[in-house]
Amino acid sequence: MGAGAALAVPTSALAVTQEDVKATEGSLAAAQAQLDAVQAQLNAIAADYEKLSGEQSKTAAQIEETQGRIKETQARLDEKKRVLSKRIASAYKSGSSDLLNVMMASTSFEELASNIYYLDKISENDRQIIDSVKDIKSGLEQEKADLERLNETQKRQLSEMQAKQAEAQKAIEGLSQDVKNLMAQRDAELEAMAAERAAQEAAAAAAARAGYRVVDVTGELIESGATGSQQAVVAACYATPSPGSGLCAMWVSQVFANAGYGYAYGNANDMCNAYCYSSDKGELKPGMIIAVSTHAGTTAGRIYGHIGIYVGGGMVMHNVGYIETMPLDTWISAYGTTVTPRWGWLMGIALD
Repeated sequence: MGAGAALAVPTSALAVTQEDVKATEGSLAAAQAQLDAVQAQLNAIAADYEKLSGEQSKTAAQIEETQGRIKETQARLDEKKRVLSKRIASAYKSGSSDLLNVMMASTSFEELASNIYYLDKISENDRQIIDSVKDIKSGLEQEKADLERLNETQKRQLSEMQAKQAEAQKAIEGLSQDVKNLMAQRDAELEAMAAERAAQEAAAAAAARAGYRVVDVTGELIESGATGSQQAVVAACYATPSPGSGLCAMWVSQVFANAGYGYAYGNANDMCNAYCYSSDKGELKPGMIIAVSTHAGTTAGRIYGHIGIYVGGGMVMHNVGYIETMPLDTWISAYGTTVTPRWGWLMGIALD
């Protein structure tokens, strides 16, 4: 080939290359457009989910408050009954035949108190105690009715939240691989967390085959096996590696499995709603899970929440693509942006 001669390239080869480039650009543009549309849909779902989760968080707080009042009211009622029983016993020992007849005719403590109320021989102080018992008991029944109403409200809210999760997962599952690749670049956690439930169920099935105790987020026991302790759970936190970005709940499940407690599966918000019952730091103990059903950090966080394990000493461990340890107050500040973080025993098991 002489100096300055141009390299001969078939026109057809250039044409094919240009078409390939255009096709690739068109595919990426279409994928981006689809991703943008799905992202807008996910943002709308996340906004709805945040609202539902906020309402559910308020309901959970009301339930916790009502349960506290019921406990206090029951204690007052028990004390009043103890005082009244002591007074009745004293009157009986003094030889009141009328009281003996009333006692024999009464079939319950409430009926006894009501019958005694009308005896001439009891003091005004006794009548006041009986009135107090009746008032406290009436208040207790009202508080229990309020609790039942709140529990029903919470069930409805959880059902609506799960429907929103399913809507988000369906939107992600329908994406092409090109779009999923773009999504992985934009928000690696979102696809992982959307698929976490399926991954958790597969891991739970494997754990069951291996003889582990497996529990779903309803608390239903699937298999039976060994248990452990707070120390075992904390030790497993340090020994269990990250299963990957976006799989915060799977790491928690693996920690408890490695500690010998079995395998509980579900997303972070599933576990939060099923097992986290308190926001009182006085009740927080090593080995408890700490979770939020939603947080504003990422789209994935808005829809699926986040979860970690309290390891004691004011520190929390969690999976963020690697295992991070941070102060409790920092964790609460970082993830309690939308709802109040709560804690409790995973699978409802109080560790010793």
